Amino acid sequence: MAEENTQATAVEGQPSPEGMQFAVQKLYAKDVSFEVPNAPTIFTEQGQTDVKLNLGQRVDEMGDDLFEVTLTITVTATVGEKTAYLAEVVQAGIFQISGFNEQSHHAAINTLCPTTLFPYARAMITALVTDGGFPPLVLQPINFDALYAQRMQQAQAEATAKATPEGEA
Repeated sequence: MAEENTQATAVEGQPSPEGMQFAVQKLYAKDVSFEVPNAPTIFTEQGQTDVKLNLGQRVDEMGDDLFEVTLTITVTATVGEKTAYLAEVVQAGIFQISGFNEQSHHAAINTLCPTTLFPYARAMITALVTDGGFPPLVLQPINFDALYAQRMQQAQAEATAKATPEGEA
């Protein structure tokens, strides 16, 4: 009989230190919306399309080391002053995260979880835009590790600035 490997993995295929676990329990689309408020006239508009992307993330603790993480991607495209389309996807997942120290846990929530969710949300946005009658929109990959590091540096700089009395530098 073959032995089962019961060792937890932090990243697919890479062994983790004893007791540390990061596992995807469930991935799902929590909310999907697509609007073309100026149809059908928007399809005859001439001009450059301006596309804006908004990202948001929410974390809800579910207990027993389970966390629901939602990644919201909102894409708004305009031609001139008119909205061509608005696409919004809330992609969610339930993740089991245990055995990490506080800093590593915080990093996992803010990097591994959105990195896991983003490809699903990106594919859904692309399908919505294309099915809505517009040219395909291909969202570029997002480096959530770099975004997290930038946010942590910014928070540290703000904390340092608040801790330094005025007039001192």
